[in-house]
Amino acid sequence: MAFVDREGRAMDLAERLLRALTEPGFEVDPNSYDVARLSDEALGSLLPAAYRSGRSAPHPAMMVRFALEDAGKERQPRYTPDACRDMFDALVAQLPEREFADLTLGAGALVRCTGPVPELAAQAGKLVGFLLGEERPDHPYALLCVAGLAGPDARDAVMERLSRNAGAIAVDEFRVLAGLVPAEAALVADAEGDSSFTAPPPVPDLWERLAAVPAYAAFARRALDSAADRAQAIQAGTTPYRADKAFTTPEVTALGHAARLALHGDAPWLPELFDRLLPAISVAPTAAKTLPSQALLYELVRAAQDFPTPELVTGIRSVRKAVRHAGVPKQLDKMLKHVDAALAERTEVALRLPRLGFRDDGVLRREAAGCAAVLTVAETAVLTWEKEGRTVSGAPAALRREDPGLVKEARELAKRVDIQLGTLARALEGGFTADATHPYGWWRAELAAHPLARAVVGRLIWEVEVGPGQWQAVLPAAGELPDAPDEAPVRLWHPIRSDPGTVRAWRDLLVERRIRQPFKQAFREIYRLTRAEEETGSYSNRFAAHLVHYHRMFALFRARGWRSGRLGPWDSGGSDEAVRALAGGAWQVRFRHGLAGWEDGHELASTDQVRYRRRTDAGLREVPLADVPPLVFSESMRDVDLFVGVTSIAADPEWTDQGPERAYWERARFGELTENAEARRAALERLLPRLRIADRCSLDGRFLRVRGDLRTYKIHLGSGNILMEPDDAYLCVVPERRTKKGDAGRIFLPFEDDRLSLILSKAFLLAADTDITDDTILAQIKGGA
Repeated sequence: MAFVDREGRAMDLAERLLRALTEPGFEVDPNSYDVARLSDEALGSLLPAAYRSGRSAPHPAMMVRFALEDAGKERQPRYTPDACRDMFDALVAQLPEREFADLTLGAGALVRCTGPVPELAAQAGKLVGFLLGEERPDHPYALLCVAGLAGPDARDAVMERLSRNAGAIAVDEFRVLAGLVPAEAALVADAEGDSSFTAPPPVPDLWERLAAVPAYAAFARRALDSAADRAQAIQAGTTPYRADKAFTTPEVTALGHAARLALHGDAPWLPELFDRLLPAISVAPTAAKTLPSQALLYELVRAAQDFPTPELVTGIRSVRKAVRHAGVPKQLDKMLKHVDAALAERTEVALRLPRLGFRDDGVLRREAAGCAAVLTVAETAVLTWEKEGRTVSGAPAALRREDPGLVKEARELAKRVDIQLGTLARALEGGFTADATHPYGWWRAELAAHPLARAVVGRLIWEVEVGPGQWQAVLPAAGELPDAPDEAPVRLWHPIRSDPGTVRAWRDLLVERRIRQPFKQAFREIYRLTRAEEETGSYSNRFAAHLVHYHRMFALFRARGWRSGRLGPWDSGGSDEAVRALAGGAWQVRFRHGLAGWEDGHELASTDQVRYRRRTDAGLREVPLADVPPLVFSESMRDVDLFVGVTSIAADPEWTDQGPERAYWERARFGELTENAEARRAALERLLPRLRIADRCSLDGRFLRVRGDLRTYKIHLGSGNILMEPDDAYLCVVPERRTKKGDAGRIFLPFEDDRLSLILSKAFLLAADTDITDDTILAQIKGGA
């Protein structure tokens, strides 16, 4: 659609938006423009005008300004030298009205300048003089960068201001930056873009560009070494201990930059450094439950969210077990969910696992005082003790007396191995959507034959390309590896790429061989596009219109690596989107949900649409469901199914509230099975014949039918709720939080599934209903209540 001015001259989108910002009375219909259609360079040319429009702009101009600023926060605008100068002019022009200048915009323009940086000394001098005079060093790195444009006097004045009580490590970073050209110093300011409401996200190659600056790369290692030395001096008592005062706030920020630079480059010296630093900042040298630096611990975990390595993840999890502060483990657990998700996307380092001295057969022995500690890695690390060649139940007294350090070391090593195996499993599962491949020779030597990694890798199904386009599936724990060249690609097998017969065969094999997979793979749910989704086109309503316990769903968002604001008047309001990046950030899934009410102390949410975006050169763009890769679609919908299935009030056996919520509960508690419940049904098909109560159980549609002596019962395979024949009366059985492991607890399951375990527990209970002693349950069974 062409637009013309009053003289009949054609106008492009950028010109219309510029006139809306600068010409009073010129209006544009918000429905007639799409800022997403602007090129990155056009966006960079308009952002100075948006900033200059100020707070007193008329409503139409304000709407255009907000649209441009929102685009600037999500995309990577490009600035010509003229646009770069225009941005600095706008910052100066708005000083009287705003009494402030967002220098992150200026620093961002320098980083994204498409040509030589223009002469900006006059503008920079005014900005620095104003902000120092107003005592507003809100963005210190951007301020230092701009001061470098203004000249030595301005730079020295800013250095003096920023160095006050900053700490030696922060001052070292400021000195290094002050010696760089402004465009290089601006890179560190760009890393701090999250602290601004209007700055764009950091440039994608930020850390590569910083690593190419020798002075800053040298600072990064120097800073981390200094931090480790200081923390260890506190532990040794040569430096006085004060809770959470080991490092100043500016030092914590500087160390966060240093850690990200080193982690991004996967520096070989980092594992040893973190072994020195992490424990030393996490536990007080006294019996106090405080930390030398809680702030630095959290900053390092945030760095791990950006650039995780398996060694750092293992170190954080080890610290999480050792820290004495009551609130820190909970916070670390929340943060580690995002670290795990990020590690899964960083396949080039995620699968690295140290051998820790274990033999090729997965066994490690440590001997002393005629005794031995023996660590054997199977599904987990199993620690046993030997005395005079015989296995004993615990650490022998002679060993505890002669070498207590060995006892402690063995126990800690067992914990560390379990943490590393869990990290590897999470990385492999999380990387499904990246569809990563590895050279077969490397995979065979470093994973399948690794003394630790094979405990995870051997129980998973893999595919090797033995010929062009010909993939052969193999389960290392149950068969020989195929012959293939070392350079042949190998990847994790996924059921969405196989036919139903092959999937059934793998499931039968796992149950027959009693192989428990580290995560659900052969029994993994598959989600394909439905006809209804083909008709809606850009969104899915498959899991819409459910009522869920909001707090539980919010916790699951974090557990599965989704990001979402907290609903409520203090945060995201009445609705929000949970977001997860997939396939190395190339795709993004968004799950809409909103507050639905408050019943009997339960905060309820309603579920809504699922939509997808793809990353392009112009940023994230929403795409039709048909364009989403099947693996990405299936894995993301699996998460949404989990959110709804686990937190729906339909799965709450004690729900008694009335009104619309009760109507939903009645309708959904015995509804059609989702893919998650269908996978549960497939597992039961194979498990039931092996049970002691097999003659009393059968699968009937969406139910497990159990014949007792008093009644026959139908357990829903989705919710776990129970109906009693012949009148389909509801039976409420609430599982105890802590129960002894009975028959259900001893059953082999090919994957972890709490709902499946619960259903089997109820089946064993009801198959022997004459043995039930709970009066509440008996009254329902005998009275039909």
